[in-house]
Amino acid sequence: MSTLDTAGPAAASVATLWWAMLAGSAVLTLLVMALLAMAFIRRPRRAPGTSLWIGWLGVAMPTTILMVLLGFALGIGERTIARPVPEAITVEATAHQWFWNFRQPGATGAIETQNVLHIPAGRPVDVRISAADVIHSFWVPRLAGKMDAIPGHVNVLRIEASRPGEFEGLCAEFCGLEHTTHSFRVMAYDEAGWAAFQLGERP
Repeated sequence: MSTLDTAGPAAASVATLWWAMLAGSAVLTLLVMALLAMAFIRRPRRAPGTSLWIGWLGVAMPTTILMVLLGFALGIGERTIARPVPEAITVEATAHQWFWNFRQPGATGAIETQNVLHIPAGRPVDVRISAADVIHSFWVPRLAGKMDAIPGHVNVLRIEASRPGEFEGLCAEFCGLEHTTHSFRVMAYDEAGWAAFQLGERP
């Protein structure tokens, strides 16, 4: 369930953002450590002006790095979540205490499953997330980021599995005494397996 062991484009974008933020924080940390070392080692002959230390290194440089990271994060969100995709499959996911109910179109009518979400590999899936009782959170770490399930409200999260397989999902919001067991699975199929599932068969 590692967020860095990705199995889909949305999760890969989240991992890329994580590495970018790690790099940005590392740069800031190294700069602060370097300035701290200079303060202990080097003794200037005259007191330096405050414009360089506070204005540029203390304000401008961290602001620039943070704005670059913000722009990078917004760009990833626009590409992976907000952009409409005509070929996306829509699934209704409803969280309960303490199970997940999934409803999606099949070849002969709607298909409902509990605690197992079936998707085709290589195709985007828009999960319409809501809750029947309290606030929950839908999370498949290897496929996408988190999205809250809120009673009376629908949030949409796009997930996609790059290859067939089984992926673990869980509720990432404390929702009651059985929160630790509030998990589910995502089954991603190849074309033949997905066609069989659509016909009501279990590949």
